[in-house]
Amino acid sequence: MSVTTPVTAPPEPSRSRWGLWAQADFRRLWIGETTSGLGTAVGNVALALVAVVTLGASPLAVGLLTASAWLPWLFLGLPAGAWVDRWPRLRVMLVCDLLLLVLFVSVPVAGWLGVLTMAQLVLVALLTGAVKVFFSTAYGAVLPSLVAKDDVLEANVKLRSGESAVEIAGPGAAGLLAQVFGATSGLFADAVSYLVSAVCVARITVVEQPPPPSQRRGILKEIGEGVGFLARDPYLRTLACFGAVGNFGLNGIQAVQTVFLVRSVGIDSGEVGLVFAVVSVGGLAGAAVAGRVARRLGSARGLLLCELVVAPFIFLLPMAGDQLPLAVSACAWSVAVCGVVAGNVLAGSFYQSYCPPAMIGRIRASASTVNYSAIPLGALLGGWLGEVLGPRTTIWIMAGVLLSAGAVLLASPLRGMRDFPARPEHDAHRAHDARPEPAG
Repeated sequence: MSVTTPVTAPPEPSRSRWGLWAQADFRRLWIGETTSGLGTAVGNVALALVAVVTLGASPLAVGLLTASAWLPWLFLGLPAGAWVDRWPRLRVMLVCDLLLLVLFVSVPVAGWLGVLTMAQLVLVALLTGAVKVFFSTAYGAVLPSLVAKDDVLEANVKLRSGESAVEIAGPGAAGLLAQVFGATSGLFADAVSYLVSAVCVARITVVEQPPPPSQRRGILKEIGEGVGFLARDPYLRTLACFGAVGNFGLNGIQAVQTVFLVRSVGIDSGEVGLVFAVVSVGGLAGAAVAGRVARRLGSARGLLLCELVVAPFIFLLPMAGDQLPLAVSACAWSVAVCGVVAGNVLAGSFYQSYCPPAMIGRIRASASTVNYSAIPLGALLGGWLGEVLGPRTTIWIMAGVLLSAGAVLLASPLRGMRDFPARPEHDAHRAHDARPEPAG
């Protein structure tokens, strides 16, 4: 007897040559999330620059800052999945957008008043991370309600392409804003982007009907249903473990990448933004080719290709400014990001089309708790290794960890498959039969 947030969608429009662009609700979601993605791309670089350039933070402090943004997944991820399945998901996203606006605008205000401290940055990172637990869970669960099942991959490609496009402009804009107006100005831009996102989400016309309290079970029981589904399913379990190992290595790199570029390679804030913009081109390419890879090679085989062939280019990053010119390493970094993003699009689309709609919030939250909980651990270890061994050596070590995620895929049933499997009908029926039908 699990609960869900049933959705009454408007009549499905006839398909046109414009695909999902012809659907107004999808356009609103795309505009809102692409705009907030631009703000996030600016804000991520700006937050690190504020810590390193304005406050003179050490690698360990920057690692703590990165970890703080993801630490809430350790204690909020599982209950958030159960709560989001009880609530109207679009309303959750709207409230989260407004909370993020307030939190991010507090940093430039403190900077203008001359009272900004590293403690405030860590607190803001921690609180925004907690809000994003709910936003990410709701966002991942609401998309299948807005588009048809056959359009989920197309929707993810379009959404991720928009995010990747603004990630190209965002870092460069962050570096420019930091040079002209100061590093904290980028966080003000991030705050404004969440206002735009809130307006767009508020205009989505899908009507959600949250379940009445009489249909709810204990929160622990509902959490257990999501965890149990994930643990029993060999494909979802594999992707959760794969994501955890990959995130551990990737965020160990991210914890020291700004320090590496500024202090080891010796470039300024504007050049840091330019490097991140070049790297983000790989994200745009990865999102753009994910659909083609799935059609030509298969979705499961495409994920293996991205992880085992494309992602190893990350090993050229720690050579920057030493064995290789920075431009070469940045381009190799971009290629690696292409593989990571394409793999994320394929895996994310599988989750949304495979999980029973009644439980998607809890299943996604269970998986996210596993793989996102590795982020603060990787960031903290990366920051500590940066202090002890230096940023360059840390990146070498964490690149090896990132690539070891491929072993998880090779040891799973996905190794011999062309495509991800379809949703098992008996599990879908069991998810629905476990509860009375919702009213309406």
